[in-house]
Amino acid sequence: MHETNGRRIGRNGAVRSRCGSDRFFGGAVSRRALLRRLGVGSAVLPWLTNLPSLSAASGDAGARRRLVIVFSPDGVVKKSFWPAAGSLTAGADGAAPAPLPESLAAFEPFRDRILTLKGVHNRVRGDGDGHMRGIGCLLTGIELLPGNIQGGSDTPAGWSSGLSIDQEVRGHLQADAATATRFGSLEFGVLVPGRADTWTRMVYAGANRPVTPVDDPYQMFRKLYGGARDRDSLRSVLDPIREDLARVAAAVPSEDRRLLEEHAALVREFEQELTGATDPVAHAVPALEQGVVIDNDRMPRISRMQTELLVASLAADFTRVATLQYTNSVGQPRFTWLGIQEGQHDLSHEPNSNESAQEKLTRINAWYAGEIAHLAKRLAETPEPGGDGSLLDHTTIVWTNELGEGNSHSHRDIPWLLLGGGLGFTTGRAVDCGDVAHNRLLLALAHAMGHTGLERFGNPDHCGDGPLTGLS
Repeated sequence: MHETNGRRIGRNGAVRSRCGSDRFFGGAVSRRALLRRLGVGSAVLPWLTNLPSLSAASGDAGARRRLVIVFSPDGVVKKSFWPAAGSLTAGADGAAPAPLPESLAAFEPFRDRILTLKGVHNRVRGDGDGHMRGIGCLLTGIELLPGNIQGGSDTPAGWSSGLSIDQEVRGHLQADAATATRFGSLEFGVLVPGRADTWTRMVYAGANRPVTPVDDPYQMFRKLYGGARDRDSLRSVLDPIREDLARVAAAVPSEDRRLLEEHAALVREFEQELTGATDPVAHAVPALEQGVVIDNDRMPRISRMQTELLVASLAADFTRVATLQYTNSVGQPRFTWLGIQEGQHDLSHEPNSNESAQEKLTRINAWYAGEIAHLAKRLAETPEPGGDGSLLDHTTIVWTNELGEGNSHSHRDIPWLLLGGGLGFTTGRAVDCGDVAHNRLLLALAHAMGHTGLERFGNPDHCGDGPLTGLS
């Protein structure tokens, strides 16, 4: 080894700076090349996907754009959900802005980062009841296939006849090495029923190909990181590769090393949460298999666990497309932690004149908003790996629902709330889009994610003049 220009030259032409980081002459090193050079196992590879110096080697040097779609069921209470059209950050004549509607109050810290879109309707018709078409056509924009799933007195139906917009975007990103990620997309769930039917699935990989969300955080943890055979012997995913990670950390620039340490610390914290003897939820880890899936009262805890995994997966660049599905169409969670004993779906069928039911539904939707605001907060707290700002600056959360209103089963004014800066839309606004099909919004999401060659999506009859305008 010898020195030149203040740097030490090692074997194979590597350059070692005085802070101890190795680089090849002639540019950045690819991930697999680095592993081969250091002689470490491929189990380390998932930890390297978000390192700036290695991303540059794969051609991914531009700003990342991420899309997270969040679903909650059974419609909204219109009077407590929709803000008046106009600015959300300034009132008339320079006055303070009006308070956000009660269902959206949790977004107060993010009022300059949200965009509500009223007047966007699901115009897809055909077989299936209102709930089935609501969720099955929500992200696909196309009719359900004929089938034998009976909903009320409506014509039986099957799965969707097309893929969902998140999977369309996934395919576009995965086709380019510069934007491809380890998973392509991740589908999270919270209390999604174990049964598979049209009411429980909103993501489709193609016609007749529903994608099951993972609503067990232990299962999602294993999917992301591996290393645990079952709940009875949840082992650290870090211990088997600790030595290899140390070798990689010594061979990358300081910024990469910091990101490795931060991500490892986040995973370690989550592991301790799952296995710690002092946490009442984690203490019951061996018995959580049923509780995670069907225990109604654990819903808030499961929501936060899934949120942490979602944030970690975005920070690690495991994916740039994700969905988070709360329960299902015709969802019946009982929000006992809010003092509400009735099921959500039952409440949603009460008439608007039932003030008690309206108040409870408002609080239910306010709880969902609070969970999404927490997700936004966690994204805002997490620095963008190798870039400027936070994860929220490069991520757009889309919150939606299968119905505009539960008791009428209306597909008009489907709730659409966008939060974050990932898609470059102009936020801090409540927009009345007039009377447009939601296919045009789905097209706009795809275009904002870089899929500008997509001219029609779902049923072409509902695509009108193409992507919805006025968002930027």
